[in-house]
Amino acid sequence: MQNSVRPAALVLAAALALTGCGAEVESPGDRKGGSRAAGSHYPVTVENCGERKTYDKAPQRVVTNDVGITEIMFALGLEDHMAGYVMPDDKGDLTGVPWKDGYEKTEWLSKETINKELVLDARADLVFAGWNYGFNEGEGFTPAELRRVGIDSYLLSESCRNGQGKARGVMAPLDALYTDLRNLGRIFDVEDRADRLIASFRQEVADVRAKAAKGADRPRVFLYDDGRDKPFTSGVYAGPHDIITKAGGDHIMKDLKDSWTTVGWETVIDRDPEVIVINNYGDTSSDQKRKFLKSYKPLADVSAVRNDRIVVLDYVDLVESPRNPAAISSLAAELRDLTS
Repeated sequence: MQNSVRPAALVLAAALALTGCGAEVESPGDRKGGSRAAGSHYPVTVENCGERKTYDKAPQRVVTNDVGITEIMFALGLEDHMAGYVMPDDKGDLTGVPWKDGYEKTEWLSKETINKELVLDARADLVFAGWNYGFNEGEGFTPAELRRVGIDSYLLSESCRNGQGKARGVMAPLDALYTDLRNLGRIFDVEDRADRLIASFRQEVADVRAKAAKGADRPRVFLYDDGRDKPFTSGVYAGPHDIITKAGGDHIMKDLKDSWTTVGWETVIDRDPEVIVINNYGDTSSDQKRKFLKSYKPLADVSAVRNDRIVVLDYVDLVESPRNPAAISSLAAELRDLTS
């Protein structure tokens, strides 16, 4: 999937060249003609998953969990504010993006599950993770538990719980990405850099949408993460929803008010997807997932399986990350090729 990140690489390379990792960023008061003097950016307050948080200074020893979250920090040029990152080594190519230097400059703390002892050992002052992106009551690793030992947290907006049990999602997936970029821009006093990234992403997505199929011409698309008895997939609040719809597809689980969750095969069969997107990660390879889909008898008459219209995207393309706009470009090209 290395080619899928190249369109964003070209756009972001230009954007990052303009800002530079050491670029000075104006405070909101300076930009808008306010009364705050230079250097008095703080305190700043942001809203994160419904909670207002105030920062008197920029965190200096951030620990991130998972590849998409880590690359949000790298895309903002915040490696110097990081103690390190935690993630397994099965999350796709890490070299084809403009922020790849972040991996060389920042310590890979663990390939195992993030935990309290690890972040304490790293002397973290903030953990950037999310519900089911590191935070998990069952493991005893939560923002509340970290707060008890003096460590702050920032929740990935894609993972915000919406009040329906443990269902996640409170905004459209791309809005979640833009919200986190904007919030982190304020927290770390790099708002101009965040604004440039958001503007470049919005333009890339707009360019794709202008050429994408519309209305009845949009193919029905199902995201297959994994699962044999029941498939794990994306609802309306996970990254694949916006990636599919803005690439010109009709996401068949668009009525599912959750992010990443399980459904029944009977629902998939009834909605008859014309294209299936495989999430490439984990112990089960994309080839193994493809073989399962094509050999699973209940799916034999599903259009995507019958016509062999199966696409593969990497995990980092599909979870909230700065690679999402490039994934939209890549999937749009695949949909055009498959349905033309």
